[in-house]
Amino acid sequence: MGAQNGKDLLIKIDLTGDGQFETIAGLRATRVSFNAETVDVTSLESQGGWRELLGGAGMKSASISGSGVFRDANTDERARQIFFDGETPAFQVIIPHFGIVQGPFQITGIEYSGSHNGEASYEMSLASAGALSFVAI
Repeated sequence: MGAQNGKDLLIKIDLTGDGQFETIAGLRATRVSFNAETVDVTSLESQGGWRELLGGAGMKSASISGSGVFRDANTDERARQIFFDGETPAFQVIIPHFGIVQGPFQITGIEYSGSHNGEASYEMSLASAGALSFVAI
């Protein structure tokens, strides 16, 4: 697999709950992280004293972060509403040459910044809020 464009990693949101996803406008940098906690079941009888983990156990989570400029009033307004209302709508994360992750996320942080002679920018963080699905592409 060769180099890939960072702009191809997209974060989309279902703005109205109808299953139609729209790209969150103005993202310039994005990051997706998947985590799985382990459950240690090591005992005195573990072979050679090696740690043993219980397969399929533990909590799975995903987090998303992005930064950029809001250039679309609809997604800007909806992101703020989701944050302040504590909603967990469906999001899609399109990871090029890997797959599409879809499921509920909560916006856990929004930061706005700007300089005197530049555009206003934002940073947004999301945390998974339920079961996620994955479809390879």
